[in-house]
Amino acid sequence: MDFAYSQRTQALIARLSTFMATHVTPNEATYEAEMAGFGSDRARVPPIVETLKAKARAAGLWNLFLPDSTAGAGLSNAEYAPLCEIMGRVLWAAELFNCSAPDTGNMEVLVRYGTAEQKRRWLAPLLAGEIRSAFLMTEPEVASSDATNIACAIRRDGDDYVIDGRKWWSSGAMDPRCAVYIVMGKTDPGAERHRQQSMILVPADTPGITIERFLPVFGFDDAPHGHAQIRLDKVRVPAENMLLGEGRGFEIAQGRLGPGRIHHCMRTIGAAERALEAMCRRLAARVAFGQPIAAQSIWAERIADARIEIEKTRLLTLKAAWMMDTVGNKAARAEIAMIKVAAPIMALKIIDDAIQAFGGAGVTDDPGLARMYAHIRTLRIADGPDEVHRNQIARIELGKQLEQPAAPAVRS
Repeated sequence: MDFAYSQRTQALIARLSTFMATHVTPNEATYEAEMAGFGSDRARVPPIVETLKAKARAAGLWNLFLPDSTAGAGLSNAEYAPLCEIMGRVLWAAELFNCSAPDTGNMEVLVRYGTAEQKRRWLAPLLAGEIRSAFLMTEPEVASSDATNIACAIRRDGDDYVIDGRKWWSSGAMDPRCAVYIVMGKTDPGAERHRQQSMILVPADTPGITIERFLPVFGFDDAPHGHAQIRLDKVRVPAENMLLGEGRGFEIAQGRLGPGRIHHCMRTIGAAERALEAMCRRLAARVAFGQPIAAQSIWAERIADARIEIEKTRLLTLKAAWMMDTVGNKAARAEIAMIKVAAPIMALKIIDDAIQAFGGAGVTDDPGLARMYAHIRTLRIADGPDEVHRNQIARIELGKQLEQPAAPAVRS
């Protein structure tokens, strides 16, 4: 097996790494200062973000996430994966390259399933980074880990659809640039279980939409992006806003989530690398009981374990990306599920060890580890909780094993 990245990928890795080192990491303090300057009105975009977006686009580091599309860089999932990891080193960096969720998934939906008019109205400005979007799937009243439970109603009324329901964890909806939602709901509760759901485009300023509250994560508001609880009360949109057709929502969701999980996992590996670097520097710089803390054997073990777990998770994620490219998302579903379980658990352990290495400082905002932990902890729930993915992995494994003839008994 060839473990080397292609020449094109290596060139992009070098360019992206240089951009991050030159423009992004030095401006982390600027970003935080601008956000702090907004006071309680935090649903505002720091000027440094738009400045760096313009620089990234001018550098040709734009829409790198779109595979098999002339609208993006045309990279495969395996080629994009290491770039996504580099972006993940800074929580807000992906947006600078127009590669942040949920916009990436929403753009992929529009590329694959949108009509010419839907692409003109919504995809074009999303690709240009002029607007943001939100994905409204999860609901507070039902176990949304099973998408067939979704209760939000989408009812045909003449030339329109009328939408009624409540959504939450609608990431991106708090952003002042959020212009469109992709809403998943039920159009036909009497249809076959996986044909009841549909997805529809809803302009964010449509009458009947109420943002009831923002949802913080361990006290962090994730501004300006944010997570919202939204009420849709008799929200009326034209019938041409339907994506792909009635009853195709579950199908769209499955196509949307596979690449998104790869992106989440690679960014998670980037965050783990950043946490490990911070931990090593802290341990080397601090002296306790007459020697650097790094000299204590327990910390040597933790550092070594962190490196082992990062490398294992990266290889598994790259395998999943390669399989998506070569045999398709459906055939790679076990590998996608495995990385979705493995990556956040791996990163959380390393971040937790890094917090421990920083002592009291680790639980403050100073080193950024607390926010990183909160962000990564949500990924054990987002895009399907661990339990759902483990069940899927087990079903696939049982199916493989039971299809094979039983091995002969070993006789003593």
